[in-house]
Amino acid sequence: MKRYIMICFLLIFSQSKAQDQLESVMTLSEYLGYVKAYHPIVKQANLIINNSEAKLLKARGAFDPKIEVDYDKKFFKETDYFNKLNGAFKIPTWYGIEFKGGFEQNDGVFLNPQDNVPLDGLYSAGVSVSLARNFLINDRMASLRQAKLFTNQAKEDQQIMVNKILFDASISYFNWLRTYNEKLVFNDFLENARIRFQSTKRAFEEGEKPAIDTLEAGITLTTRKLNLEKARIKLIKSSLELSNFLWLNDNTPIELKENIIPDVNTFNTVDQTFNIALFNNENFDVENHPKIRSLGFKVESLDVERKLKMNNLLPKIDLNYNFIAPEVNGFNSFNTDNYKGGINFSMPLFIRKERGDLRLAKIKLQDQIFERDATRVVIKNKIDAILQELESFIIQSDYTANNVRDYSILLRAEERKFFLGESSLFLVNSREQKFIDSKLKAIELENSFFKSKATLFKEAVITIN
Repeated sequence: MKRYIMICFLLIFSQSKAQDQLESVMTLSEYLGYVKAYHPIVKQANLIINNSEAKLLKARGAFDPKIEVDYDKKFFKETDYFNKLNGAFKIPTWYGIEFKGGFEQNDGVFLNPQDNVPLDGLYSAGVSVSLARNFLINDRMASLRQAKLFTNQAKEDQQIMVNKILFDASISYFNWLRTYNEKLVFNDFLENARIRFQSTKRAFEEGEKPAIDTLEAGITLTTRKLNLEKARIKLIKSSLELSNFLWLNDNTPIELKENIIPDVNTFNTVDQTFNIALFNNENFDVENHPKIRSLGFKVESLDVERKLKMNNLLPKIDLNYNFIAPEVNGFNSFNTDNYKGGINFSMPLFIRKERGDLRLAKIKLQDQIFERDATRVVIKNKIDAILQELESFIIQSDYTANNVRDYSILLRAEERKFFLGESSLFLVNSREQKFIDSKLKAIELENSFFKSKATLFKEAVITIN
């Protein structure tokens, strides 16, 4: 009897050793590296920065120098009514000041007298200034400031988005690892049930055990096969879910091969993978959190809008002054005796529209400040709760490991008593079921521990190197 059991164990060991030679381990670090490098959503997150940089470039375009040419001609019944050419070169500046130079040449029978210029044209050089509204801040200045803030905000949002996809990917990996460990458990106990059934059947044939023990051992073997099949299907489903995050560089999805297995020693490397080995809640500065920084940039952007709306309460006073000369041989060609200038003034009497815009801008700003303050508290409390949960998992893990060890001792003792004829198959199966349940609970607890680590990684927005 004992010799037969030893032969079975040797056969099982040789089969598992041959299988291990074909299997390849994919660690959590390798897996997340693939996700971070090739997943389309990670690439999509990079587009956030590209989009913000494009908007910044667009806002800077408001300060580009411009060349303007206006040509107008009328010819009717062989009469040249007028020919008007007006060209200008303008240079906008940061404040409400614009430098410009121009050339004007007009002729014709019915030319407006005010458009009369020398035959060779008239040159001008001058400046236009907004003295009240639009001097310290205007639409183009506000747009550029907000575009710069949006670029900084986009960098924070991009990091949050990448961490979110890495979090989802890590949860899939942990589920894959859990189902793999569960399959190993059921596979091991299937072999135990098969050996026990064969030994019980042999004992029955030799007249040492009753037939009912053979029936009970057969039922247990069938149950173990059923459990293993369920575990196999769960493993396939989790591996397919994991494959959703695996892509090639050319945006081609790939499917996980059957010989690829998870790292069963993930517990020892999870902190280094998530870069949270040295994370300390006491040293954690919530003000440096990307979400808070993103909201901070949004607050600054809304404050720029508030200042713009406040500036609109001022009257509009635009002053322009241009030196004019019939020819240009240098700056001395212009003198103060020849000039063209003007002033434009406008202001609503009740400024109700402007006051309404300002009030709305203040409400938006205050609303965003409230959201930032509330988010700051939420993040702090979430991280504190996760850290306490992780501490509790360590304690629970010790208790669970003790239960697994004790149930293992009880099972081995019951099996010895059974082979000595001092116990029943029912008690052995009962002890074994308790042992299986304790191992499954340990696997589930480990999975919850990993998920909490991943949640800490996501909520603290820690960067994977």
